[in-house]
Formats: sequence, structure tokens, C-alpha cells
Amino acid sequence: MVESHDPAARRTFGPVVLAGLAGAGLAAVGGHRAMLTVPGSYWSGVGSEVFGGEAYADVNRVEFPLAGALALVALACWGVVLVARGRFRRLVAALAAVAGAGIVAVVVVGGFVQADDAAADIADRVGSAAAGTVPLDPTPWLWATLVGGLVAALAAVAAVRWSPGWPEMGARYDAPSGAAAGEAGSSSGAGPADRDSAATATPTPVEERSHLEVWKSLDEGEDPTA
Repeated sequence: MVESHDPAARRTFGPVVLAGLAGAGLAAVGGHRAMLTVPGSYWSGVGSEVFGGEAYADVNRVEFPLAGALALVALACWGVVLVARGRFRRLVAALAAVAGAGIVAVVVVGGFVQADDAAADIADRVGSAAAGTVPLDPTPWLWATLVGGLVAALAAVAAVRWSPGWPEMGARYDAPSGAAAGEAGSSSGAGPADRDSAATATPTPVEERSHLEVWKSLDEGEDPTA
């Protein structure tokens, strides 16, 4: 990793990334669980206990799959933030912030603003078995997803702000550029005698080869460790 010149910014790298991964991970798990459920006592009260059984489990639960999908996007963004550099890293962090905000919006709208619509949909599905408005209770997963999305969004905003001062992976881990590869390949113009002598020469141990030479041998299909 390339060291940052700002120690204060560098110290935020670990906590912010961990918070973002934890928040997005929590939202990814919760986003694929039931967010709202019909209490079993309701069906007993209206004399329709059968709808409270396992056979109607899907009727009694409301999920928000979009929240889970956005959480997976946020997780992927954090994986890229770990290895990206410069403006691209900030761009991906901004995308993670949008995904986190989207998680919060989906949970708030679906779990509170439009909860009555979900209850009405359940009532339509069970027909006359429902007496009046079907109650819906939020599950612990709703709160977990909401908190996870909020943490992921705030961490991503912090990443956009502080990532210019974060450590980065060095360019030594990148494949050689076209210019560098061209310089390395200039030896291909050598005469037959030179190529014969190179072929019979003792291979250089991998630990003594340069980074560019190792990449070139891999491109040519050779095993540099042989």
C-alpha cells in the first residue's frame, strides 16, 4: 500500500471501511428477511386460525427484496473501494452512498409510509377471512436493515470525503503498461544467434527477475517459478 501524507486521514481508513462493510452486510442479511408480519393473534381473533399456520406463511409476511439487492450493491462497492485509487475510488464510494441511502428509503417507505397498502394487499389475498384492516408488525429485521443501511450510507459519505488521504495499492501490483511492455519486448528483434544463446542460457531464478520480466514470462505462457 502507498502511504498517505495525512496521518489523520489515514487513521480513518480502517474504521470507515469496517463500518461500511458491517452496515452493508447487515442490510444484505436483513433485506432478504420478512420486514412486516401479521400477528398470529389476529387470525385467532377473527376465527380464521388456518391463515396463521405455516401453509400461509407467505401471506403473513412482507419482504422488501429491493433493499437486499441495494445492500449487495453496497457490499460490492466497498470491495472495490479497498483496491481502487484516486477519483475512481471516490466515484465508487459515492455509488455506495447512493445504495445505502436507497436501502433506508426502501425500508422507510415500505415499512411505514406504504404499510397500509401492504395490509390491504394481504386482506385482498385472503378475501372474506380478513375482518377490517389487517395489522402488520415490524420485525427485528426491519430495524436491523434500516440501521445497516444508514451506517453504510454514512460510512460511504465519509469515504467520499476522506478517501483522497487514504493509503492505496501501489502501481507495482498492476500489469505493465503498453510502453513498458514495448521496451521489454525490444529484444524480440535480436538475431537468430542471440535467440539461440538466450534459449540455451540458464534461466534466471524468479527471485532475481524484475516485476516486468515475470509478467512477460506469464504472458508468453511460461511458468516463472519453474
